[in-house]
Amino acid sequence: MNNTKTRTYILSKGLDDYFTGVHKAWQFTGRFFKEAFKRPFHLREVINQCFEVGLRSLALISLTGFIVGIVFTKQSRPSLEDFGATSWLPSLIGIAIIKALGPLVTALICAGKVGSSIGAELGSMRVTEQIDAMEVSAINPFKYLVVTRVLATTITIPVLALYCSFVGLYGSYINVHVEETSSMISFYQSAFKTITFLDVFTSITKTVVYGFTIGIVGTYKGYHATQGTRGVGKAANQAVVLAMFLIFIEEVIIVQIANWFRYF
Repeated sequence: MNNTKTRTYILSKGLDDYFTGVHKAWQFTGRFFKEAFKRPFHLREVINQCFEVGLRSLALISLTGFIVGIVFTKQSRPSLEDFGATSWLPSLIGIAIIKALGPLVTALICAGKVGSSIGAELGSMRVTEQIDAMEVSAINPFKYLVVTRVLATTITIPVLALYCSFVGLYGSYINVHVEETSSMISFYQSAFKTITFLDVFTSITKTVVYGFTIGIVGTYKGYHATQGTRGVGKAANQAVVLAMFLIFIEEVIIVQIANWFRYF
């Protein structure tokens, strides 16, 4: 009997904690939109954070995008050769990288590097009471720490995703050029031949949503970190895991919505 009551209490407490966390997250997100349109805008800090986000991820995104382009081309070529359709290879790579791989790879890399960094940074400021000190000194820490970082990820990650897509296409071109000695102009013309405005708009929309998700999750976990230095590591880890999980959910939803528009 006591074991049953204990299990019921643990389950009830777990559900309460979950829904309380969801409520706090919605409040946190709502506060962001409320604060984002109020003065002061801290444009210098937003630009600084954009620079930090871009610089922190640029090297890894360059390498990963380049390798993805080469590997995907190598793996796709044998299947197309079986049907005598190797001329479709640039179009296939263009569709795969611009519509899916470029935005998704960029988002996952930034979730790991940028999201964890934001969570750890704000978490350390929370547990060392630096955020409390900012509140005492009449500075709005939410405006300065949260809003600027979320805006930076929302702005910068679409740019990084576009860059990753072109680097991936360039890696694919190198592989195609080695095998078939084709020119870069003809490769890119073939790659973009089947890309529509809806495809580009969907990719940009996805990266904006991914950037906002990474920023809001990282700042939320860091801003509410507890338990001292242990909580800092926990906040950074949770920021990465939750951001990646939400990115995959958003990928499915946005692709489905885009497909609905495609049929109209």
